[in-house]
Amino acid sequence: MSTSRSVEQWDEEFECLIDLTLGLMALNKGQRYVNRIQRMPMHTSIRTGHQYMLELINDHPDRLFNKIRMYRPCFEMLIQVLRQQTALQNSRFLTLEEQVMIFIYVISQKATNRMAMEDWQHSGSTISIVFTRICKAIASLSPIFIKPPNFDDVPDEIRFNPKYYPYFQDCIGAIDGTHIAAHAPSNVANNYRGRKSNVTTNMLAVCSFDMLFTYVVTGWEGAVHDSRVLTTQLEDPNSGFPHPPPGKYYLVDSGYSNKPGYLAPFRNVPYHLRDARRRGGRINGPTELFNYRHASLRNCIERCFGVLKARFPILRFMTNFSLVRQREIAMCCCVLHNFIKLHNRDDPLFQRFGVDGVMPPPDSDDEDNTASSSGTAANPHGYGGNDENLANSMRDHIMIQMYLHYNM
Repeated sequence: MSTSRSVEQWDEEFECLIDLTLGLMALNKGQRYVNRIQRMPMHTSIRTGHQYMLELINDHPDRLFNKIRMYRPCFEMLIQVLRQQTALQNSRFLTLEEQVMIFIYVISQKATNRMAMEDWQHSGSTISIVFTRICKAIASLSPIFIKPPNFDDVPDEIRFNPKYYPYFQDCIGAIDGTHIAAHAPSNVANNYRGRKSNVTTNMLAVCSFDMLFTYVVTGWEGAVHDSRVLTTQLEDPNSGFPHPPPGKYYLVDSGYSNKPGYLAPFRNVPYHLRDARRRGGRINGPTELFNYRHASLRNCIERCFGVLKARFPILRFMTNFSLVRQREIAMCCCVLHNFIKLHNRDDPLFQRFGVDGVMPPPDSDDEDNTASSSGTAANPHGYGGNDENLANSMRDHIMIQMYLHYNM
C-alpha cells in the first residue's frame, strides 16, 4: 500500500516537473521573440533626416518657413555665424545644418522628442543630445545679438513721427515682463504659479523701437512681480542691465513707479489704445493725450512679445525640460528673434506685428498693469522723494508741450 502511494506521488511530481519545464521553455522562447522585436531597427524610412533637411531647403520657400519660421538665406547666415562664433561643427553622423534645423524645428513646432524622432529618423537620445548642444551654443550668442543701442541717437521711430517728436526725444526704449510657460518640480511649483495658477517663468525684457531686444533676463518664478525683477537687476552690479544715461529714460507701464530714467503713465487715467478707439479717437484732456501716446510708443515691447511667441510656440507650451534648460530656451528664442530681425527685414511675422498700434492677444498670466490702477507700485530704483518729484515735473512738462501743440 505504501509502495503504491509512493508511485502515485512520484507520478504527480513528475507531471509537475514536466509542466514546469514546458512553461520555462515557452517563457524563454517568448523572451527571445520579444528581444528580437526590440532589436528590430525602428527608424528605417527611405527618407533620412539629412534628405528631409535638403528637401525643405530646396523646395518651396514657404515649406521651410512653416517648419522653422525662417527662410533659407537667414538660415544659411545663422549656420555661418554658428561656425564662426561657436565650436559647433558637423558630427560623425549629422551635419551642422541638420542639427540646427532639428533644434529650431522643436521650438517652432512645440514638438516632443518622439515627434522629432519620427520626422528626422534619429533615436531619442540623439535628438536630446543635438537639442542640448545647439541650445547652449545659440544662448551663448546673446552678448553679440542682444545689446543696447547707441543712447546718443534719437530713434528714427521717434524722430520722424510728429506724435512723438520732440516730446519723447530722450526715450531710449521700453521695459516690460512677460510670462513663459514652464514645468517645475512639485516641491517648488507654487513659486512658479502666476495669477491664473498656471506654472510659468517671468521674463523681463528691454526693447528698442525697431523691435529688437536690448536686454533680457529669463527664469524668474512666475509668482514674482515685474517690478521686483527689475529692482533686482538694477541693484545687481553683475546683471549687465543697460542703465539709462542722465536725461534719458525708458518707458514703463503703471506697474512701475515714475522715477528718473523710467517714465510711467498717469494713474487713474485711461491708457490703452483700445479705450481711445472706442470713443472715436476723442481725447479728454492733456493727461489722456499723454497716456495714449505713451501707450502707442511703448506698444513696441508688446509687439516684440507677440512676434516672439508667434514664432516660437514652445514659449506657450513648454515641454518637460529642466528649469535651467527652460531658461536657455527662452534666451535662444530672443537671440533668434533679433537675428531674424537684423537679417530679414521682410520677415512675415515682423511685418504682421510691425504696424504701430497692432496689439497681440494678451497672455492669461501677464500682469494687467493698466494706468487706471490705483495701487502703489514698487519703487524699482530706490529713489527718494526729490527724485520722484523731478520725474513728475518732467512728465508734466512733456504733457503740457504735447497738449499745446495738439490744440494748435
